[in-house]
Amino acid sequence: MISLLSNLKIAVPDKIFIKDPESSDLGKRIIEHSILLIDDIGFDSFTFKKLGAQIGSNESSIYRYFESKHKLLLYLTSWYWAWIEYQMVFATHNVADENDQLLRAIDVVTRTIKEDVAFTHINEIVLNRIIINEYSKSYLTKEVDSENKEGYFVVYKRVIRRLSDIISHVNPDYEFPSSLASTIVEGALHQHFLKAHFSSITDCGKDVTPTEFFISLTQKVLKTTTDESR
Repeated sequence: MISLLSNLKIAVPDKIFIKDPESSDLGKRIIEHSILLIDDIGFDSFTFKKLGAQIGSNESSIYRYFESKHKLLLYLTSWYWAWIEYQMVFATHNVADENDQLLRAIDVVTRTIKEDVAFTHINEIVLNRIIINEYSKSYLTKEVDSENKEGYFVVYKRVIRRLSDIISHVNPDYEFPSSLASTIVEGALHQHFLKAHFSSITDCGKDVTPTEFFISLTQKVLKTTTDESR
């Protein structure tokens, strides 16, 4: 997978950026160090001025790539979901058994992230922490509907649709595949957050992973629906 992914470009909606950061060394440094800085100080405290100081570049040079830090966050989150989508496609490709497909897909969207050496300027482990802690800030805004129409969240929605389609193939009688798929994707982020910060209100921890929880939940929901339809 590493050699194949190295020849692929993670596609982010081009309306999010002014200049594609993948097109230059400076752009890649902006992405690399914005991930590290947001993880270090949080998105609320993050500014282009601080990022510029981190990479030894003028603040104005960053604005040539992104018009705001919100757009930068949209870029990072879109890149992450596109990366997850690639992994889901590879994990389920040529898998004949639909139940096995579902287990593999759930594993991809819920597991603890490992660094992918195919993308040397992006630390996926750190980016995953940002997604867990900051992703909701990309869409909990007054502009969410207009940004949705512009296609800013198309990759995220595509991940959920892929998972929803697999759920429907496993159990065509289940009435809520999209709701279940979005619950798995969003719920996994929440369980990872609880595991890290509010461990007393989750069963996920050293002995139970979010993956195990959501596989158990999904299998029981789909089995119950199958039994009721008989």
